[in-house]
Amino acid sequence: MFEKIYSPVQKLNLSPFSNLFVKRDDLIDPYISGNKWRKLKYILQRASIDKKSHLITFGGAYSNHLVATAAAAAKSGLMSTAFVRGDEEVNNEMLMLCKLYGMKLIFTDRESYRNKTALFNAHFQNDSHAYFIDEGGASPEAVLGCSEIIAELPNTYDHIFCAAGTGTTAAGLLEGINAANLKTKLHIIPVLKGGEFIKDEILKYTASSDQLILHLDYHFGGYAKITPILIEFIKNFILKTGVLIDPVYTAKMFYAIVDLQQQGIIKESDKILAIHTGGLLGILGMKDKF
Repeated sequence: MFEKIYSPVQKLNLSPFSNLFVKRDDLIDPYISGNKWRKLKYILQRASIDKKSHLITFGGAYSNHLVATAAAAAKSGLMSTAFVRGDEEVNNEMLMLCKLYGMKLIFTDRESYRNKTALFNAHFQNDSHAYFIDEGGASPEAVLGCSEIIAELPNTYDHIFCAAGTGTTAAGLLEGINAANLKTKLHIIPVLKGGEFIKDEILKYTASSDQLILHLDYHFGGYAKITPILIEFIKNFILKTGVLIDPVYTAKMFYAIVDLQQQGIIKESDKILAIHTGGLLGILGMKDKF
C-alpha cells in the first residue's frame, strides 16, 4: 500500500514573505492524509511482521486518524475496529467514511476511554490477530515514518513549522533534523490548551535539542476550538494561496507563522518551511462556521 508518494514542496505567494514554502503531505492521499500516512506506514509493516490482521485504534468522532486507519486497513485487506470517544448517537461524515471502509465502531464514555489498554484487553485480549494502535498512531514506528519528511526535502531551511496534537510528528521531524545534523529551528504549534506536555512526548522518542521551540499561544481556546479571527484568517489564506487548510491543525500553524513574523521573531526573508499535515476532512466538522 505504501508506494512512492506525491508530496512536493511548493512556494507560497503570501505577503510579506519572500521564502515561505509548504511541504504538501496533504496530497499523499485524500483519506490516508499527510502525517497519518507516515504514521501508519511502519505501524502496518509491524502488524504484518507480527501476523496481525485486525487493527484496533482510538479517536474522537471527528478523528482523521480513524478515517485514515479504516482506509489503510481496507487497502491492505485487514479488519479494523475503533473505540470512539462519545455518544453512540453521533453520526457524521467522518464516521460514515469509517463505516464505508468496513471499520467497526465501539462508542465509549469519556471515563472508560481514558484507559485505552483496559478497553483493548476487555474486548480483544483473546484475539491473537488484534493489533493495538494508540490514539493518533503514537508509537516509535510513527516517529520513524515522520522522520522521513526531512530526508525528502530538496533544500535546507532556517525554520520548519508543524502543528501538533500528540507530538509524534514533531518527534519525527526533530529526529530527522538531528540525524541530518541540520541547524534548522523546529517550531511546534500545539493546537490544544496546555500544550506544554507535548515537549515531554517529543522527548520520549528523540534527544533534547535547543533547536526545538514550542509556541503555546495559538490554540484559539483548545483542541478543535476556533474563533472568528481564525475563521477569517482561513478564508483569506485559502483565497490568496489556493491551498486548503483545516481549522484544527494547519490553520493555527499558518496563523502562528504570520503572527511571529509581525512580532519580529522570524524575518520575512527567512527561509521557512511549513509542514501541511493534511487532515482537511476536519473542515466538514465545522462547515456551519463558514
